Amino acid sequence: MTSMVQLATSLDNQNLLRALEVFLVALVWLFFFRVIRAVWVEVRPPRARAALADVQVGLPPPPQRQEKTKGKRGGLRLTVVEPEHQRGESFDLASELTVGRAPGCGVRVEDAYTSNLHARLFRRDRSLWIEDLGSTNGTWVNGDRVVEPHRLRRGDLLQVGGTVFEVTR
Repeated sequence: MTSMVQLATSLDNQNLLRALEVFLVALVWLFFFRVIRAVWVEVRPPRARAALADVQVGLPPPPQRQEKTKGKRGGLRLTVVEPEHQRGESFDLASELTVGRAPGCGVRVEDAYTSNLHARLFRRDRSLWIEDLGSTNGTWVNGDRVVEPHRLRRGDLLQVGGTVFEVTR
């Protein structure tokens, strides 16, 4: 009788170990597919991402790239604070702009931590707003992650990847 109890306990332990083994393998595969998906999203050609973002957000195609200037006067501008070698470059915020690595972005950021189409700057109710476009590393304003459209004010610090901008006049 004790040998049957030992056999039953041994079988229960083996079944439990087998179930844990299957669960662990499933977790490893899930992690693997999440990593592959993240890489795929980042290396997908910019045109495909632009078309996808336009459909999801309901946006017109991104405008042509704005010219970088050093200190022109006018309305609100986006001025690079970091990295040091780009400090002082600024972008006019008179029209809607996309921020990212893609060639068609109005504010093109050459940074490995920036998505092809990272964020969108737009005007609503005479105010400047920013919206994250589903970027991998997020868009940050004054240290807070942007999860929905966020109103920008002069002096706000905007971080996209490793690049930090300041909203200036």
